[in-house]
Amino acid sequence: MTDDALAVLEGMYAAEQQYLDAGGPGRASFAPLAPFFAPDVVLHQAEALPYGGTWRGHAGMERFFVAMSAAWESFTMLEQEFHPAGDVVVVRTQVRARARRSGRELEFPILQTVRVEDGRITEVWPFYWDTAAIAAAAA
Repeated sequence: MTDDALAVLEGMYAAEQQYLDAGGPGRASFAPLAPFFAPDVVLHQAEALPYGGTWRGHAGMERFFVAMSAAWESFTMLEQEFHPAGDVVVVRTQVRARARRSGRELEFPILQTVRVEDGRITEVWPFYWDTAAIAAAAA
């Protein structure tokens, strides 16, 4: 994995945080995020999450952010570590989030494997430490 892939991920996470900070779906444009994702990107979220499922393409990513925004009032990435591993980058992110329905605040890690090809993210597999706690807070 090259420094270019790390630059893509750092840029995407910065754009994602700006998008979320600006209010996310309905308030902010997805356009600044789109260039970081391949047109046929695939995001695999655990089915137990309120935004679980497989999300495909730019339209799928936009729908994912709508579903995620319905679950979280705020979602802040506190720390990140990037670890190149062959054809993917493993990203450990510490998150602080406030559930929209319950108002409950959680801190939790997410470990993601992110594939970057030709300067764009093509596939993402996030792994949550405790999907039951997240689902309960968002219920």
